[in-house]
Amino acid sequence: MTTTLEQESTPVAVVPEQERTMSIVMIGHVDHGKSTVIGRLLADTDALPKGKLDQVREMCRRNAKPFEYAFLLDALKDERSQGITIDTARCFFRTKKRPYILIDAPGHIEFLKNMITGAARAAAATIVIDAREGIQENSKRHGFMVSMLGIRQISVIVNKMDLVDHSEDHFKQIQSDYTDFLTEINVVPVSYIPVSAVNGDNIARRSEAMPWYDGPTVLDQIDGFDEPQDLVDFPFRYPVQDIYKFTEQGDDRRFVAGRITTGTLNVDDEVIFHPSGKRSRIQSIELFNTPDRTSASAGEVVGFTLTEQIYAHRGELMVRADEQQPHVSTRMRVNLFWMGKAPMVTGKTYKLKVGGLRSPVKLVEVIHVLDASELTTVTTKNQIDRHDVAECILETPKPTAFDLENEIAPTGRAVIVDNHEIAGAGIILESVISDDSTLKEHIQAREFSWRTGDIAPQERASIYHHGAKMVVLTGAVGVGKEELARALEKRLFYANFKVYYFQTANLVSGLDSDVGSEFRMEHIRRLGELARIFTDSGQIFITAVTDADDYEVEALELLNQPNEVLVVNMGDSSFGKYESALMLDANPDTKQAVKQVCQLLKEKNVIQQYAI
Repeated sequence: MTTTLEQESTPVAVVPEQERTMSIVMIGHVDHGKSTVIGRLLADTDALPKGKLDQVREMCRRNAKPFEYAFLLDALKDERSQGITIDTARCFFRTKKRPYILIDAPGHIEFLKNMITGAARAAAATIVIDAREGIQENSKRHGFMVSMLGIRQISVIVNKMDLVDHSEDHFKQIQSDYTDFLTEINVVPVSYIPVSAVNGDNIARRSEAMPWYDGPTVLDQIDGFDEPQDLVDFPFRYPVQDIYKFTEQGDDRRFVAGRITTGTLNVDDEVIFHPSGKRSRIQSIELFNTPDRTSASAGEVVGFTLTEQIYAHRGELMVRADEQQPHVSTRMRVNLFWMGKAPMVTGKTYKLKVGGLRSPVKLVEVIHVLDASELTTVTTKNQIDRHDVAECILETPKPTAFDLENEIAPTGRAVIVDNHEIAGAGIILESVISDDSTLKEHIQAREFSWRTGDIAPQERASIYHHGAKMVVLTGAVGVGKEELARALEKRLFYANFKVYYFQTANLVSGLDSDVGSEFRMEHIRRLGELARIFTDSGQIFITAVTDADDYEVEALELLNQPNEVLVVNMGDSSFGKYESALMLDANPDTKQAVKQVCQLLKEKNVIQQYAI
């Protein structure tokens, strides 16, 4: 056997292409001995680099410390001095069966975020429990963590059996108690192994001190874990990271760019983009400086061209039409572990990461919070506190495409970011279909409390000689939206209409200066609120929104109720099902385009006088 020891930031050791490396995360409460288990495993299998064991023994002698096998893994100075694992360390070794990455994850409650980072890529897990201390609160939290990360293969190692006189009864009591706990969270461990890592009992060879045990050793169990399903065997999933269009030398192709998460795609396959539902076929597969390809698979960063030049948005999920489709919804039920310093509360906007998607998200409902130490549920909480494990409902402002974790794990795991830090991690359990939304609830509450003066809308229309309307010009960058908006405002103004062109750049630098660019739907919401005020005052409110989609227009229509929205699309349409009131070419003749929009306003009975 061979091995290398590295910190988490170090590149993975190279193994032959035909061999698949299995990642196994080793987890345990602080001081329960998981680093010692790994160190002893490497030592007893002669898998350490030459001289490594002697080097660590000499280091301990110089520092007047007793030798510990854990020092083979705890490479950080802070860890050696405190006797705990802080960061995630990895060791690479192989048996006759296959190569491995063993991940030594920190067990202290303050470093659970590091533990999740290390465990996220693992195919199997071992949870180490101190035989004398027994099951601790973190032992239960770790059970939750590996379950929520979708790790199905779990082995429980009961360490320090020498401290309880290698008692079979003591071992079986821990096995019974922990099994009862894991059953409640639908986790079935594949084995329980009694060991003494310090003495090497049942690590790489069977222990004579525990003749009553006839199960696998730790080494046997590692080789006994099943190979994880290859990502290429799952349905095709491709989060759209960007769209590129090249114009040199008459090249007008549009490239969809990103990394394939799962599955395989071939030239001429029909694809669907979710949540928009747009369809096309793969015309070509584009990779830099490589021969022509007719297929691409999971893990590859590739671009695609389509036979039909549809407009796809960044963040959409491209899938094959002939395979299992993802769930599409604004709401999802998740199991969430919260690590943020501040609690997760309703009403606040966070950032959600699922696969390649980045979206604002809100906590809608806390179904229950599970007490890891007592296995009791609390159903009266309206927030998720630090280190809580909660089942809850999350909502995104637009429909989101995702999978359930038990179906396709890479696109069924959720990460929540708060103030640029990872604050929560969990798995998606269910798509929640509901006619309700926080936006609709907000609008209902707003309209219920909306107060006006003594001038009725009909009176304003009579005096102004026109009705109220929100006019939205949309299209890609550079199609002439701003030019048309300014010309339309000027034409209506000099015809004595109450009109105002509001540039969205003013919103971003003014009312929205506290909102990051990644929260586009919050910009849309505030724009809709502003339009509600302008149209309530009887004015024609003009604005331009780059690449508006179906859901953004729907939000503007809801926010501007009871007044209406008129949408003019310029150039290629970015809509899926929504039909614009008027379609114009990109960069049209401005005078002619103004006439067309004014004619539409006449047809909609917004303006009724003057020859415009």
